[in-house]
Amino acid sequence: MVKDMTTGSPMKLILGFSIPMLMGLLFQQLYNLVDTMIVGKLLGVQALAAVGATSSLNFLIIGFCLGVCSGFSIPVAQKFGAGDYVGLRKYVANGVWLSIIFSVIMTAGTVIFCKPILRLMQTPDDIFQGAYEYIVIIFIGIPVTYLYNMCSSLIRAVGDSKTPVYFLAIASVLNIGLDILLIMNFNMGVAGAAVATVISQGVSGLLCLLFIIKKFDILKPRKEERRWNGKYAAALCNMGVPMGLQFSITAIGSVILQSAVNTLGSSSVAAMTAGSKIGMLFTCPFDALGSTMATYAGQNTGAGKMDRIGSGIKASIFMGSVYSIIALILTYFFSNQIALLFVDQAETAIMADIRMFLIGNGLFYIPLTLVNTIRYLIQGMGFSKFALLAGVFEMVARGVAGFVLVPKFGFIAACLASPLAWIMADIFLVPAYFYCVKKMSQILKKTDPALS
Repeated sequence: MVKDMTTGSPMKLILGFSIPMLMGLLFQQLYNLVDTMIVGKLLGVQALAAVGATSSLNFLIIGFCLGVCSGFSIPVAQKFGAGDYVGLRKYVANGVWLSIIFSVIMTAGTVIFCKPILRLMQTPDDIFQGAYEYIVIIFIGIPVTYLYNMCSSLIRAVGDSKTPVYFLAIASVLNIGLDILLIMNFNMGVAGAAVATVISQGVSGLLCLLFIIKKFDILKPRKEERRWNGKYAAALCNMGVPMGLQFSITAIGSVILQSAVNTLGSSSVAAMTAGSKIGMLFTCPFDALGSTMATYAGQNTGAGKMDRIGSGIKASIFMGSVYSIIALILTYFFSNQIALLFVDQAETAIMADIRMFLIGNGLFYIPLTLVNTIRYLIQGMGFSKFALLAGVFEMVARGVAGFVLVPKFGFIAACLASPLAWIMADIFLVPAYFYCVKKMSQILKKTDPALS
């Protein structure tokens, strides 16, 4: 089940690991995509806008959960690469304790302050109630979000990127069935879509947990390893919290941008919603490459094989660039057909905005390749705070778009906000990569003279 990424061809390893990761991400996006499609087709444009008005807030909170869990798994990958399985299991145990604490605090805080935040985001009155009903249920499900992301991250940390995909496939089918049942048969509206998402992710999380218990003895802490350890908890927080904040800081810019789009009216919100959902599907390969590089860098750093880091990043950027060209061609020729999955053909203005959004983003997928591969590789080496700073650059770019460009230029500025953010992040990340590789090489030479 486990996979050692410290030996063998970097290109083959990265491709072999990232393809199952990609399938998992596609299934995960299918949750949101199916919700959006069913809501748009069955409940109308206003309901679609209600769900879309919460997307950036959703990313702000759920993205933090994902980032924290990914960060918690990096010391596990490093210990696995170093062959220190006792230390690995201590990190697992303390990661579980921290996940429980974080999930309780975050659930309580988000549910309490949900309405004021939606008001602060200038959510249009005609979609406010639907937006609240949807997002508050998603927030109530934060514990199951932690359950799935923590378990799946641990499984991937020891080289198994396939198993979580199987469970997500099951959950995706369940999600579709529950969407139809709760929205059509029980008339639950947008709340039904949220309930379906939470239940489905809970099922996938439980399946991952049961699989770890049954199959991954290496991840099961012994009795003496389960105790809370401040040293290990601090190391996990030092890795996980910056990664979580990176997502959240990036999302703050998205919240500002979403607030600006909200002022353009429900039709623009609906177009942004559909465009973003489609765009997230197209960008799954970049996320898969990024997550793969975190595990790859973590294991190779733990093994002291820094020469493999450069080969890995070159292979990853090459694969991402090839896909970027293919994705742009697909969005250019088929964006109108894809838009029909969300809105009726009569909504010509919304369809035109969706097309503009997709092509505007697609033109800049190569810079996005650099963002994901370099940022996650830096995190895998242990430099989470550098990746956090890249998130600050993205936040500033989206903030400028939201405060300045959207009010002046309208929806087209919203379409180019993410490309601007990716370019700004790259300006920081490219030199940061060379610094981090040099710094880690120096650290390893000091701790192991044989590497000199």
